[in-house]
Amino acid sequence: MSNGLPVSRRINVTLSLAALAAQGANLNTALILGASTVIDTNERMRPYAGITDVAADYGTASPEYLAAALYFGQTPKPQSVCIGRWAKTATSGSLRGGVLSAAQQALAQWQAITNGAFNITIDGTARNVSALNFSSASNLNGVASIVQAALASYATVVWTGSQFQVTSKSSGIGAAASGTITLTANPAANDTVTINGTAVTFVASAPTGSQVLIGASAAATAANLQAFLAASADANLSQCSYATAGAVTTVTAIAVGTAGNAITLAKSSSAITLSGATLAGGVAASTVSYATAPGSGTDVSAMLGLTSALASAPVNGISAEQPTDAVAIFLDRFANKFLGIEFADTAVTDDQHVAVAAMIEADQAHIYGITTQNPQALDSTVTTDLASRLKALNYQYSVIQYSSASPYAISSFLGRLLTVDFNGNSTTITMDYKQEPGIVAETLSTSQANALQAKNCNVFAAYQNNTSIVQYGVTPSGIFVDSIYNAIWFKNAVQTAVYNLQYQSPTKIPQTDAGNALIAGAISSVCDQAVTNGYLAPGVWNSAGFGAIVQGQTLSKGYYVYTPPISSQSQADREARKSVSFQVAAKEAGAIGDVDIALTVNR
Repeated sequence: MSNGLPVSRRINVTLSLAALAAQGANLNTALILGASTVIDTNERMRPYAGITDVAADYGTASPEYLAAALYFGQTPKPQSVCIGRWAKTATSGSLRGGVLSAAQQALAQWQAITNGAFNITIDGTARNVSALNFSSASNLNGVASIVQAALASYATVVWTGSQFQVTSKSSGIGAAASGTITLTANPAANDTVTINGTAVTFVASAPTGSQVLIGASAAATAANLQAFLAASADANLSQCSYATAGAVTTVTAIAVGTAGNAITLAKSSSAITLSGATLAGGVAASTVSYATAPGSGTDVSAMLGLTSALASAPVNGISAEQPTDAVAIFLDRFANKFLGIEFADTAVTDDQHVAVAAMIEADQAHIYGITTQNPQALDSTVTTDLASRLKALNYQYSVIQYSSASPYAISSFLGRLLTVDFNGNSTTITMDYKQEPGIVAETLSTSQANALQAKNCNVFAAYQNNTSIVQYGVTPSGIFVDSIYNAIWFKNAVQTAVYNLQYQSPTKIPQTDAGNALIAGAISSVCDQAVTNGYLAPGVWNSAGFGAIVQGQTLSKGYYVYTPPISSQSQADREARKSVSFQVAAKEAGAIGDVDIALTVNR
């Protein structure tokens, strides 16, 4: 029986849910880069919410833990930290098995295996692992040791507490074999050099086929040989690449690995000198493949979690990275996941620090933290120390701290700086006068303090009133680091607000004065929050004027947003659907550091 006509017959309602707003960058997290092998170069980075999580992965003696302990030791406690892997040295290929459940870890099922086997390829060579007897294993570490013994020459096998991991004993990306052919004199007609089984004949005139013209000198003949080899389509010769300098031709196998070591070189003339009878120096890339089922024995590839259906993606070895190489990867892959960045490694040189600082300066969206323990920072006569070099470069997006007590003192500095809740009220801070729990304060002479101040190098300094404070919270440029941090937030917040205005609009932002007013409103809302959180405040505008403001005018709201009329827009910009160019004048609230007080006492 009918329940009546649907209401939609007369009143039709449609529902459109607005898209979730895009999130801005994470401005309250630092990235600690270290060389410990906990994280592989595929994963690269992990976030941590507390020091116990860091200790579980890194132990309590690693540089990463020591830096993170200072970071989390700040008050208020930072929300999170990211730890990233720097390939300081060439890394090894590895395979991280799938996480095993409690049932899969039960020892009884492992002890039942007396003839286990699996296949795995390590460094390009297939290995059959067989005769695995786990009956005497007392735990899964013991199982790993038994597999390790079977792969002892090629890889290490460990049980991490939740999964098995296989790591090649080699490292790096491998190398191609190479050799040289040197013409010590001009070869005679019909002399030959043979590469990988193909003979090349030198002739006095009219070369054809596999013939090379003898030139006026050995170098000229070598150049002719180079031209022939580079253009040859011969199957044997095409397995190599060639480069000639003077009378020396270098032959390099195309394929990386040991196979190139079998490519032969031969000659028929005393005018030709070879580096050897074969190419040499070929090294296989460090790799570990997924495990597969063996031809015989009890298949344990899946029990170990090493199959393609269970394990993580294999990680190939890579060459050693410069610090800038590592930072570039993190800026590319994880740019919005952190703001501060530092190295938990005392081996980073001054030149390497300067190179990273230059990269961060160009990025203009992060802050690079450095600890220096070089006592030359305390010497006003030295201008070649790291702090002096950074100051000379006038860098704004780096911050350096001197500490004789800890090589990771800057971690505490960043831990305090990156705690600002920009959505709160009066929440912005200055780093001047702040504390660094876990860092022993420096007892400085006046001349030492003056030297650090002159070099714009921060320090956690002890004062005679039994307090210790960070001074002065500046970047090498002399600009206070909170100004840079706040400006990064301001830029990100305006960008995100205007993006979300477009992203969440169910229709469009019209290219009219009304549409531009919507954009100006989004910008103004961020400016209002900047006033609320203490970044901006009413004050005198001391730069050149624009729009309705002039130099020397008071910004009563702490900011001014100028929106040109749409009629001023060029036709080209209109056809390109651009907005007008907005201009924002923003007045920082600043912060008081030093105080002068004149006391007049009358008796």
